[in-house]
Amino acid sequence: MRAGEGGKTLPTQHGLVKDFERKQLLERIGRESATLGVDIPEEIEVQGEEIDLQSFVFEIKRRDTIPPGERERVDTAKRNLRRERLERKERIEDGEVSYEEGDRLANSIIGIDRALEALEQLGAANVEQEQQAQEAADKKRWMKFLKKALGHEAADSGTGRASRGR
Repeated sequence: MRAGEGGKTLPTQHGLVKDFERKQLLERIGRESATLGVDIPEEIEVQGEEIDLQSFVFEIKRRDTIPPGERERVDTAKRNLRRERLERKERIEDGEVSYEEGDRLANSIIGIDRALEALEQLGAANVEQEQQAQEAADKKRWMKFLKKALGHEAADSGTGRASRGR
């Protein structure tokens, strides 16, 4: 028996992940670049339920806009994926797994991260609402520009005819 982090006593079986291996696995899943070149897993078990993750993500991303009913489905999926990610990470942190199991968990966490990135890119706003807001902001900027150009702005604005000291 040996003392682990937090005073836990861990068995010294040869099969359990060693401290330096655990740290390497955790560092690997913590890297910003960890998901580069990684495919979204085809299937994954989340909260005891088998999910066709890759087809779900591609189905959602294929649409131009996400209807409100689908938005809740996507948000629920993201919550469940985050929860599953945390549980898998904690299994590695506890050190009660073999290196092979820890490696498999780390790879699955990176796959979950890749799926979460793809789902996060969808954004929270509706595309039509975003476009309308952009058009309104453009119109406001254009009107402000025209007012300045035609000298309808206040003399202290530093632009327009009124500030030229005629």
